[in-house]
Amino acid sequence: MQAGKRQDSLHRFLFEQQPVRGELVHLDASWQAALERCDYPAPVRSLLGEAMAAAVLMASTLKFEGRMTLQIQGDGPVSLLVVQCDSDLVLRGTAKFREDIPTDSGFHELLGEGGHMAITIDSVGSSERYQGLVPLEGESIATCLEDYFARSEQLPTRLWLAADGEVAAGLLLQVVPEQGAEDDDTWNRATTLADTVTGDELCRLPVRDLLHRLYHEESLRLFEAHTVAFRCSCSREKTADVLRRLGRGEVDDILEEQGRIEVGCEFCGRKYRYDQVDAEDLFTDPAQSQSSTRRH
Repeated sequence: MQAGKRQDSLHRFLFEQQPVRGELVHLDASWQAALERCDYPAPVRSLLGEAMAAAVLMASTLKFEGRMTLQIQGDGPVSLLVVQCDSDLVLRGTAKFREDIPTDSGFHELLGEGGHMAITIDSVGSSERYQGLVPLEGESIATCLEDYFARSEQLPTRLWLAADGEVAAGLLLQVVPEQGAEDDDTWNRATTLADTVTGDELCRLPVRDLLHRLYHEESLRLFEAHTVAFRCSCSREKTADVLRRLGRGEVDDILEEQGRIEVGCEFCGRKYRYDQVDAEDLFTDPAQSQSSTRRH
């Protein structure tokens, strides 16, 4: 088993000759990039960090080019949390929350009791979409996702997630069905040992050290690391399309009332501003503009 770097990386590993596989994800620069444009209260920050680590772990299981979206909606102080990660392990995430959140708020205190979690998988170049819904009946993002795997894939899966102001990290263990019948002894031993990991160990121990700490008596195969990156797909062209769909009348009304239009990206915080001249350009037919230029 060889060591691997932890920074913004996903590591896959297998239990040799046993039908159990695992993944470790560690986010630092990508996690910091997600935090740069919003001052999240500590409980919200931890919740978002755990969701981003979980999204990478889940997106890495995609067997095609696509994107996985993890969305949590609740009736508590955190009304919405959205994280997206594609098959190239490029991710982004955001959360909507009230400002008056106690620092000791737990999972259900943040999200309320009547919320749900949606996992949506889109395939690039195809209109096909899969969506699974699970109620927020667990005590954490990890237990809710374990419930999702049990309901939708009937595949034994466990997750351990942690996040603070510097690092977000996660561990996933899953039975490998194509390797034959489930080995209850191996699965129970692997998950029981993983239950002893602390959040600080998950976030800060190097891969080799963490796996040795948990499974020094097991034979593991550790694969080459995959890079994870934070990147937003927003653009001025996309926000312009949104304004065009609003229509000329509504855009003019906003300009008359506010003097300019500002469209902000909820994922990265970037602001796109439009004044009266920009609005004219939005609704000018390029062909007509070129024709007018030729006449003059």
